[in-house]
Formats: sequence, C-alpha cells, structure tokens
Amino acid sequence: MKDFKEDHCKIALIQDSPVLFDKKASTDKAIALIQQAQAKSPELIVFPELFIPGYPFGMNFGFVVGGRHESGRKDWWRYCDNSVVVPGPETKALGQAAAQAHAYLSIGVSERDQVSGSLYNSNLFFGPDGSLLAVHRKLKPTGSERLVWADANKDYFPVIDTPWGKMGSLICWESYMPLARVALYQKGISIYISPNTNDNPEWQDTIKHIAIEGHVFFINSDMIINKTDYPTKLLHANEEIAKLDDRVCRGGSCVVDPYGHYLTQPVWDDKTIIYADLPMNEVPQSKMEMDAIGHYSRPDVLDLHVNDQ
Repeated sequence: MKDFKEDHCKIALIQDSPVLFDKKASTDKAIALIQQAQAKSPELIVFPELFIPGYPFGMNFGFVVGGRHESGRKDWWRYCDNSVVVPGPETKALGQAAAQAHAYLSIGVSERDQVSGSLYNSNLFFGPDGSLLAVHRKLKPTGSERLVWADANKDYFPVIDTPWGKMGSLICWESYMPLARVALYQKGISIYISPNTNDNPEWQDTIKHIAIEGHVFFINSDMIINKTDYPTKLLHANEEIAKLDDRVCRGGSCVVDPYGHYLTQPVWDDKTIIYADLPMNEVPQSKMEMDAIGHYSRPDVLDLHVNDQ
C-alpha cells in the first residue's frame, strides 16, 4: 500500500474529451484514464467539469423566452437520462478505480437527484479506499447553464481532509464569486481544485490571482471538446452544433503554486495527462507576509457568515 508523504503530493491532471451524452462510455473512459495514470503512482487524480456525460457546449435544448421546442426537450431528456445518480453504479465503479489506484479522485459529473429529478453540475471526491467522501454542487450555474442545472441546495463548500491538508473545489465561474472563495479559505484549504470548461486567456490571470490570494495550489482542470464529439442523432441541436468551431474547447489545464507561478505550464489542444509533484511546504511558507483569513485580515471589520443550512 502506498505511503502518503505530507510534504509532497503527486497529482495526475487528466485533460481529455468526454463521451458526450453517454454516461456509461464516459465512466468507462474515465476508469481507463485512471488506470493509465496509475502507472506513475499519483496520489491525487483530477478530472474536469462534467466529464460524465460531457459539457453540452453551444446547445440551448430548445429553450426560448416564453416557449420550448419539443425536439429540444427530447435532447434534454437524453442528457438527463445520462446524468449520474449519486450514489449509483457509476460512483461505485469510480470508487473501485480510485481504490485500485490507491489515490484520491476528483471528477465532475452531471448529477441527477434521485428524488426530484433535477440536474446539478457536481464535483465528486473519492478517497484512496474508494469511499465517496463529498459531493459539491455548483452554487450558481453560469448564464444559460441555469436552464439545465439547478442551484446547489445542500452540502455547501465541502472540504476533504488529506495527508497534505484540506482540499476543496469550486466549479468554473464559481471562482469569480469572491465570498465563495473566502468560504473555502476559511476552511483552511491547501489544494484548490477547479474543474472547468474555460479556455479563455483571461482565465489564466484569474487562476494565478486566486493562488496568490488563498496561498493554495490551484489545480486548473479543463477539457478538450471537438465538434466531432457530439452525438449525430440529436433532434434539435444540429444547427447549433454546425456553427461551432471544429475545436470547441482547447483545454489549458495547469497547476499554479501558492505564489502565483506555473508549476506546470498550460497545455493547449492536446489530450494528455499532466503529472506534477506539489511541494506542500510552500503553502504555509507563502503565508508569512499575507494570510487572507489570518494575520492579514480584519475580523473586527469584515466577517463572512455562511448559511450551511
């Protein structure tokens, strides 16, 4: 069994394409990538946002102001039917893969609530024993994402205790919510995981700022999406997809250290596994002159209250 060392964390950052609208094939692909990464003995394996069953970039599912297209409703149901119930057979299989790799696992899924049927843009954390440790639902889906996924309604800002300190996640543009970032900082995170679908150049400035602000290792996990990845038998979305660029999302996955420097450079337009060794002692050392929720704060003037209920 692997011996985790507190001063270094070996990570594998997966940048690849999901199998859009197919939860079984996406889960099988994720497991194959975990097994591929396992050869280099990572201790933490990270996947992008909505890897199961993919991010339906450019689609509106027939939503218009004041109306719906029935063909779009059928496309939505296909996506909904391929979203993941948590816990369920997909999470069981992912947990087994994490246990086989003896690694912590972070992976984004479209979660279907087994009671209400609503969808949530969620990030799942598994432990090296295969247990499902936490589910983080995206607080506020961005733009027209709100037509597909609901606002998070429970379990806000979960963090995971690891040998390297606490680990948490915010999904894509959640990281533009200043108070959400502070809520994670207040829980003492050392590793900030950002599953996202954001290949904009300004995003790279954002992630370096957050790494400095929180004095955390920022894990920027993006994906590759090609126009050819979309199913051919969608009913409503064919014209929408036809207008997309051949490369819909370029990736840009990377790791930023607590001083805002690239530990690994962004990787563009390539399906790959990025390996990195995080020197965890940099986290407390970087807080010598600035700690946003400690000696560089004014709790007598500024205080964040999080409603966990």
